[in-house]
Amino acid sequence: MSLFLATLLPGLLCAVLGGLLASNHSLVTSSLKALPRSSAAAYLLFGGAAVWFLWITWNSSPADNFDHPGLFTAAFAVVAVLSFQCVPDFLAVRGLAILALLAAWHLRGAAYMEYDKPQRLVLVGPLFLLVAAALWLGVQPFRLRDFFAWLFFRPARTRVIGVALLAYGLALAAVACSY
Repeated sequence: MSLFLATLLPGLLCAVLGGLLASNHSLVTSSLKALPRSSAAAYLLFGGAAVWFLWITWNSSPADNFDHPGLFTAAFAVVAVLSFQCVPDFLAVRGLAILALLAAWHLRGAAYMEYDKPQRLVLVGPLFLLVAAALWLGVQPFRLRDFFAWLFFRPARTRVIGVALLAYGLALAAVACSY
């Protein structure tokens, strides 16, 4: 992935999410409040994260310390399927955390060794905050429910965070065009 795309795509995603939050529409509010325990979101987010991770393990090489990638892939597939049965609570949040970690891995890889482009730090700096948040939410997924309760308690909070996210997304898009 090029650094241009690695900066532009998260910028557009943040801008869209920020615009939705800034609009403070009731559909957005209810959808985000229902996200942590939604089974449909769990199948989409955790299922997508599992497929992406299984694809990575299947395509790993002996240089990655995987002598038998098929064995690891099968073992992780069993764990992913059993997750839907044994730990269905907040599985959507865990899937979102896994997707954030996998995406951060690729985005950071695009900015690796690009020292002649210091504006890449507009992407990389908050990316490490995303990794920390994903690890924290993976361990304590109920915190996302608590965050949404705090966020939507006052409409002004939602608008302020939405506008900030929109501004950051537009800044990322502008930085992507400067490479």
